[in-house]
Amino acid sequence: MKLRRLMMLLLLSVLGLSTWSSYVLAKPASITLQLDGQVLQSDVAPLTKSGFTMVPLRVISQGLGAQVEWLPSSQTAVIVKSGDELRLKMGTKIAQVNGNAVKLDASVFTLKGRTMVPLRFIGEQLGLAVDWNASKQLVSLTTPRSPGNDGGTTEPTIDPTPVPKPSNQLRGAWISTVYNLDWPSTSSYGKESKQKQEYVDLLDKLQNVGINTVFVQVRPAADALYPSKLVPWSQYLTGTPGKDPGYDPLAFMIQETHRRGMEFHAWFNPFRASVSSDTSKLPASSTAAQHPDWIVKQGGKPYINPGIPEARQQIIDAIMEVVQNYDIDGVHLDDYFYPSGESSSDKFDDSVTFATFNPLQIKDKGDWRRYNINEFVKQLGQSIHTAKPSVSYGYAPFGVWRNQSKDLTGSDTKAGVTTYDSMYADVRTWINQGWIDYVAPQIYWSMTFNVARYDKLVDWWAKEVRGTPVKLYIGQAPYKIGTPEIGWQSAQEIINQLKLNATYPEVKGSIFYSAKDILKNPLGLLPLLQNYFSTN
Repeated sequence: MKLRRLMMLLLLSVLGLSTWSSYVLAKPASITLQLDGQVLQSDVAPLTKSGFTMVPLRVISQGLGAQVEWLPSSQTAVIVKSGDELRLKMGTKIAQVNGNAVKLDASVFTLKGRTMVPLRFIGEQLGLAVDWNASKQLVSLTTPRSPGNDGGTTEPTIDPTPVPKPSNQLRGAWISTVYNLDWPSTSSYGKESKQKQEYVDLLDKLQNVGINTVFVQVRPAADALYPSKLVPWSQYLTGTPGKDPGYDPLAFMIQETHRRGMEFHAWFNPFRASVSSDTSKLPASSTAAQHPDWIVKQGGKPYINPGIPEARQQIIDAIMEVVQNYDIDGVHLDDYFYPSGESSSDKFDDSVTFATFNPLQIKDKGDWRRYNINEFVKQLGQSIHTAKPSVSYGYAPFGVWRNQSKDLTGSDTKAGVTTYDSMYADVRTWINQGWIDYVAPQIYWSMTFNVARYDKLVDWWAKEVRGTPVKLYIGQAPYKIGTPEIGWQSAQEIINQLKLNATYPEVKGSIFYSAKDILKNPLGLLPLLQNYFSTN
């Protein structure tokens, strides 16, 4: 979902947008680097790669005071500071942070004899706040003002006034745990008290902005942030898949969230089996190890095959563990159904399953895949509503259902990926059948992005839920503020989108991706949001 950042970049690439060329070289003096207000000098000019600032390794050593070493035999940059060790290997997008794999924004490469490394990633891992001012072409690094900020970013102090008004609108934030994107930090692995304090701090800051609901990822990849009889402990708690963290993170998070009068929605990624291509390293209790016949690889990554009824039921059973044993306010699922990256040379190979598990003898494989997802959505909803009717149940699909070029009832968009044709999720049927309580499409584009305009998509989704009991929440994209994509050069874009939402009675709130991207205060978003929430 967002781990959807990479998918968004791939989508834009498919659409042929020149904005996202693989290398965009800046003029030598165009990007300025500052640390605590002091300009950092660089003999090779910083540049942007796929929207991320890359700097010579020397800047990290001389400017940030870290120890650096280049290992030519393995083509690896090693960076050490304050007990933290980062290893970045040339050409790969996975870094090692204190021995744990963490996803990179951009891989290391060489330019004019200098090793170029991603500044934001390294700065945040070393405990610095990193902000990008697009208008000034300025990257500002800030040293934390107080100890204990282990999330890697120093958040600006938010003026306690204006106070956000209580609202019957949902004001949500996604809290991603996959790759430790939002919580917990990699430096908290195996440290119960540190993880608890990080979550408490995160909640306090979000509530101060005006957020009243959190959507916390409790199943990142066929694993759990709670003691489960069906799936292993998540690696994002200890750094080791299957290792018990020594406490129940889910119980703690629910208690702290409710103590503040906020809602807690448990967010599940249903069919992703692992973020790693090597399933042999997963615990013996993992789904991939227990049921290798359920696993299909696409793009090198393993997925649980949605076409196998027993596999779908196991996922439902794992979700129902949480529904039955915890005081959650909602069950939330993202858009990981069938993988959207299929190509003629890289298929999701489910031909045997298509022939074996096809009780209705559906001839078209696409229709059969949609049938499988429909069955999953319907049966999970029935289970939840039977056990606890008060628990809200909904999905956050990709923002485009279908383009008009494919279906005249689709949206006026030209998206290269759609939820119906690429992920085989027929959200319209879910709405019309009343299988879900709400839908939260990820409309991660601006109101001037003609390929998929925000205003047109909000209008389309509002019409889809109109006359039904299904609520509409909009997935917002603060993570895009300050990026080169069309329309995101000002934080006012988010406020304008919220104002547009308010003109549609069907829109009952917003969910922001993600928590850390709100609190980074991109281009001054925080005071704008706080002011908007105080008056609306």
